[in-house]
Parts: sequence; structure tokens; C-alpha cells
Amino acid sequence: MRRRIAAVVALVVGAATLVFGVVNAVTEFPRGLIFLACVVIAVVAACYGVLRRGIARTAGLYVAGLALVGALLVIVLGGDFGRDLLLIVGLLVTLAATRVSFTSRVDLPSAPAPQHPVLFYNPKSGGGKAERFAVAKEARDRGIEPIELKRGDDLETLVRGAVARGADGLAMAGGDGSQAVVAAVAAELSLPYACVPAGTRNHFALDLGVDRDDVVGALDAFVNGGERLVDLAEVNGRVFVNNVSLGVYAEAVQRTGYRAAKIRTLLDTVPDALGAGGSDLDMRWAGPEGQEHRGGAAVLVSNNRYRLGRAVGSGTRPRIDDGLLGITVMGAPADEGQRRLQRPMREWTTPSFQVDADRPLPAGVDGEALIFDAPLRFQIRPGVLRVRIAPQHPGASPSAMLPEGLRDGLAALVRIALGRDRHSASSTPGRP
Repeated sequence: MRRRIAAVVALVVGAATLVFGVVNAVTEFPRGLIFLACVVIAVVAACYGVLRRGIARTAGLYVAGLALVGALLVIVLGGDFGRDLLLIVGLLVTLAATRVSFTSRVDLPSAPAPQHPVLFYNPKSGGGKAERFAVAKEARDRGIEPIELKRGDDLETLVRGAVARGADGLAMAGGDGSQAVVAAVAAELSLPYACVPAGTRNHFALDLGVDRDDVVGALDAFVNGGERLVDLAEVNGRVFVNNVSLGVYAEAVQRTGYRAAKIRTLLDTVPDALGAGGSDLDMRWAGPEGQEHRGGAAVLVSNNRYRLGRAVGSGTRPRIDDGLLGITVMGAPADEGQRRLQRPMREWTTPSFQVDADRPLPAGVDGEALIFDAPLRFQIRPGVLRVRIAPQHPGASPSAMLPEGLRDGLAALVRIALGRDRHSASSTPGRP
């Protein structure tokens, strides 16, 4: 019923907001065009400045700032601000109701609780979440042995040592980089694994269907949780659970002074990589049809495909059990003849991928800055990780039920509102 009500709200408020927006644009013409012109000028000037140094950069960014101020003044002073505010509220309500409409929950097959589960936790991760939520005590109360990761400890050594002592279930409370280490051992030994969202962003937990706001409740995965099989990915033999980023950001984080001045370091990296004569990011890779390309501002290789550039569900993965890597190339790569690709962002899926270069390549692996010898060979490992999830948690990604296009989305909202949705609020996972 909650999803049906949300779908009705999304359809009604969305339609009203659309009509109101059209009427507002017509009655206040050409205010909208002036606003759009300011935004375009800001984007063009910002791109010009970022790709250059010295006075040219300062001038470009200064013009971009003035254009944004102009756009803001057009909104605040150029017309009825109350109407604009009402339009924004309508859009926000529509998006929120749409998100609720496509909320998914999976009833996972029950699995026997491990006899000697172990929780590894990083007390510093996520601003001290593990200590703040007393995960060590909560784990003991559930019969789970807690092991603290201390400075200088090698996490993989701790995990393998625990398994040698009889651990038959492995959980990690920490960031995604630590999750990957524990998950890799669990997959190798076919042991159940639980993800406790005690890191900063907990992207892996979100896409697994773990409630990121319920750190303690995630421990119930080893009490009465259900089990699902998900994929892992690897690059040159190193397992990752989320993604590997190559390009501008990966180059920037390797530079001295990045942590002290992140924005300035990023700005200094872009001209080297993408400006006139810039060749530091000379990466070579094959497109979806096998054609060879080089360059690109950034290459993102992910453990299953991400939804990017969407109003709802952007930055999440609908599934982590499709058995395919997600590839996203951003920027304007060129082939050997220096012909630009037509699209500034290109996405596809593949079971394997390779990036070559004439030098070692910096990479961000689940947020950790590393350097790999070229070529970088990526591959997916389908269904190798036995994930346990607490019964009170969704068990599915927040974007698991989201349609791909606007037309499909509207049709799905109508079906939900009429109670004719083919997907029930509770469903079973794609892989048992």
C-alpha cells in the first residue's frame, strides 16, 4: 500500500509540476532563456579555465563564477521567486515519491548460522563508527568473535589466521577496501560473509541491500540471516568489490600535497592530462565492438554496472550478480586516427577488460590509491561470494526495480498505482 500511495503522489505531483513549469516558462519568457544562457556560459568558461594554467585559468573560472551569480540573480530578482520555489518543491516531492514507489525488498533463502563466526573491525573507519555503535560488544552478545584491526596489522593475515583456528563465517566492519580483503578470502574458501556498514560511504553494503543506517542490525546476518550469491571483480589478481578508477582523479591522488590541497591538486592535474599537448593519460583500451582507442579523462571499471546520470538511483548498481563488469569511459577518447568518439561518456558491460599503457598506471581501487604495472587486466568472478544479510534489511539494491527509461518508468508507476505491478514488494533474488 505504501508503494501504491507513493506512485499516485509521484504521478499527480509530477504532472502538476510539469504543467506549472510550462505555464511559468511561457508567462515569464525570456527569463528562462537568460538563465539557460548564464548556465551555458558558466560551463564553457569553467571548462576553459580548468584546462589551462595561470591567468587563463583565473580568467575562465572568474567568468564562470560571474555567470553563476547572474543565473542566481535571474532566479531571485528576475521574477516571482515564490513560483520558482514551488516548482523546485514539486520536483523534489516527485523524485522522493518515485524513489519510494520503486523500493524493493528480497526474501532471501534461510541459511544455517555459522558455529564460529568472526567479525573484523576497524575502530577508526567511518569516523569511529565501530566504537560508537559498540560493535565488538554487540558481536559478542550474538556469539560472534570480534577481532580489532590495529595499526600495522595485515588484515588478510588476521583473516587467514582466524580461519586456521576454526572460523566458519567472516564479517567485516569497515570501509570498502577492507570489505574487499575479507570478501576475497571468504570467496576463496567458500565461507559465508557479512558486510557491516561501519565505513564512510559503504557503497558495497548499499548495493548488497544492507541498511547502512543499521550498523548493529547487520550483525544479525550471522544469527538468522538469509544468503545470496554475488560477484567479485579483480584487477591483476587483486579483488575489488566496487570499482577501479583510472585517469584524472587516480593521477591526482598520487601527487604530493593532494591531501592538504585536494582541489588545487586536481586542477593542476587536469591540464597535464587533457590540455593542449597533455599526454600523461595515454591509456589504450578496446571499446564494446573491439575497436582500439586511447586516452580519456577517466575510465571506471566496476563490479557490475552502475546507474549513472539518472535522476533516481544514480551511483548505485541494480544488481551485483549479473556476471559482467561495468565499463564507463568519460571524456573524449580518440582512436589511432585521432577521431573523437561522438559521445563524451560511453558505457557498456563485458566479462573482461584490459587497459594498456607505456608506463605504470595510478588507480583508485575501492577508494585506495595504488599503482599497477601495465597492462591492467580486469575480470569478473560470477557468484563466488556467499553473502549473508540480516532478515530485517532490504536484501536488494535501492535501484533493483528502477526502470531504465522515462517511458518505462511512467508505465511502471501507473501499474504500481493501479496495483498491477508485476514485481511484488517482496521477491526472490536472481541467484539462489
